[in-house]
Amino acid sequence: MKHRKEPLGNKNIIGNRVSKIRKAQGMKQKEFLARLQTLGLDISSTSLSRLEGQDRLVQDYEVVIIAKALEISVNTLLGEKDEK
Repeated sequence: MKHRKEPLGNKNIIGNRVSKIRKAQGMKQKEFLARLQTLGLDISSTSLSRLEGQDRLVQDYEVVIIAKALEISVNTLLGEKDEK
């Protein structure tokens, strides 16, 4: 596994969380990319890497698709507790 050479950026608040959740699920970035594309998010591997490194802005519709691809709620992705 490659380790990040640059420190995390400050362009989004979900990138680091996306990376951690994806890895905890045992999902490689390539597999995650395929899931995102299947759900209609046209994103390149470079853009996904920049998103996870918090060096890319994330659109609101992308947050919804990313959460769906990770099978988590948007609240969880944003670091909030889900309401019961």
